[in-house]
Amino acid sequence: MYEILLVVYLVVALALVGMVLIQQGKGADMGSSFGAGASGTVFGSSGAGNFMTKTTTILASVFFVLSIVLGNLTAGQIKKTDEWENLEAAPVVETVTPAADDVPVTSTKEQSDVPN
Repeated sequence: MYEILLVVYLVVALALVGMVLIQQGKGADMGSSFGAGASGTVFGSSGAGNFMTKTTTILASVFFVLSIVLGNLTAGQIKKTDEWENLEAAPVVETVTPAADDVPVTSTKEQSDVPN
């Protein structure tokens, strides 16, 4: 059920983004009233606002409801582990000391960029 709700949530989110991008802004009304953008409308000059506004409202409501439902389902799935649950002694970490002959010694007394 969780996976189905997640897919529906994704489809609703993409549809909501598409509906918002299709809508005209409020500033486009003045230009379209003089014939600049009237021919490019999909739903005609009068019916676009009502249909698109209702569709966007419905999609946004479904999006928020699905967000809350998925959040509650996810919160129920995650268990917080108690830090006092495992009181066993921590494993001992073994330290290794390097041997004295690990560092190579040069036999020549040339000048080096490395400080002594």
